[in-house]
Amino acid sequence: MTVIVLLVATVVFRLLGALGVRRFATWRVSAAHGLAVMLVMTASAHFVPAGVTAMPNHADLLAMVPPFVPFPALMVYLTGVLELAGAVGLVLAGTRKAAGICLALLFVALLPANIHAAVADVPLAGGEASPLWERIPEQVLYIGIALWAAVHPPASRSVPGSLDRGRQPAYGR
Repeated sequence: MTVIVLLVATVVFRLLGALGVRRFATWRVSAAHGLAVMLVMTASAHFVPAGVTAMPNHADLLAMVPPFVPFPALMVYLTGVLELAGAVGLVLAGTRKAAGICLALLFVALLPANIHAAVADVPLAGGEASPLWERIPEQVLYIGIALWAAVHPPASRSVPGSLDRGRQPAYGR
């Protein structure tokens, strides 16, 4: 479900860019915003009471925490806050680079919980546990998008006297 949210949100943002919303003029920025939407969704589960079964909840995420992690309930809340902070950081151009790098590190740190959940057959929202072959590639995808969002594209260089497509020379403006 999270990959679908990520992909649909990214495509919707990019379509907005194609329709003229300059903020979403590139796939990189659209993907950063798509990842932010996904993170708001996943982070919300960290704070959902155990009685809610329509989506993963705090108890589900608590069960994912490997036994070697101290203060598991606190860690679930902390990672939820970090995911929300990362989502905000991704949508702000000035913090996107730091947010992308920090989120990539967070996704790496969360990998043991995903491995533990798959190996221990921890179900989410009363459903079946996600298999390891599904969880690892998802984490790699999230790491890749976070890092891609963090990288600023190189500034385009134009040869003096030449015209880039759609651009006028400085003296012609």
